[in-house]
Amino acid sequence: MPRPDRAPPVSAVIVNFNARDHLVECVRSLRADGVAEVVVVDNASADGSQDTLAASDPDSRFLPTGSNLGFGTAANVGVARTGSDYVLILNPDTIVSPGTTAALASALDRDPHLAVVAPRIDNPDGTLYPSARRFPRMGDAVGHAFLGVVWRRNPFTVRYRMLDWDHAEAGPVDWVGGACMLVRRTAFDQVGGFDPAYFMYVEDVDLCWRLRRAGWNVGYEPAGRVMHTVGASSQLAPYRMILAHHRSLLRFATRTTSGPGRALLPAVAAGLGVRTLLAWAQHRLDRRPPATH
Repeated sequence: MPRPDRAPPVSAVIVNFNARDHLVECVRSLRADGVAEVVVVDNASADGSQDTLAASDPDSRFLPTGSNLGFGTAANVGVARTGSDYVLILNPDTIVSPGTTAALASALDRDPHLAVVAPRIDNPDGTLYPSARRFPRMGDAVGHAFLGVVWRRNPFTVRYRMLDWDHAEAGPVDWVGGACMLVRRTAFDQVGGFDPAYFMYVEDVDLCWRLRRAGWNVGYEPAGRVMHTVGASSQLAPYRMILAHHRSLLRFATRTTSGPGRALLPAVAAGLGVRTLLAWAQHRLDRRPPATH
């Protein structure tokens, strides 16, 4: 699709699935932050999202997919329909604070080698949601997978989620969460965007891993700020989402493990199977949102 001669500096792509009320508020926050082009890719919502958004913001483009393509594939569809060099990809259950888009765009402007930058993300209660993380080593991955269920601040989880890092400081990181990230279009296109093999979860980790292997950098910029209601869509099918999450973890482990470490992949698969059962049990007991990476 050819880009217009006067493309907006930043376009936004929202992947929506039955998040009507959150979607309207998300778009409203983007407009307040000066985003002129908003594309909503809808994964076959049945909650009236299209009509409600049309009434609230008729200038938004609503792209029905006809089925649930998952997050990454739908995001790719949306990015392909935008006209900007910088594209903000985000979940519908996010609220963008004023100045966030400009802060993230400035970070890309300052560093031509920066492919992706993400803001600080807060939970609705104001606490930090650790969206900037390290690629986990095998030991940290195992420790986080099992101890994280019962001991949320164990040493493995602390290292993986960078809870020992000052989130008030901007800087390079291994990967950032797809709940809200600004991507440089040339870098995103170079690596083929999100891998459609991931239905939900870990597609953001995989994207950042491939970008870094291609020579690009990934950054965190807390001058931008977003509130995220975690799991607004995934709670509609929690057990399916938990299973999708663990399948994605196994796919990423298989892709990124080389050499002698590949001999451990059957054990990793078995461990993730056990963790899936534990996560299902945990959700049944406390009805928390599905465990995320």
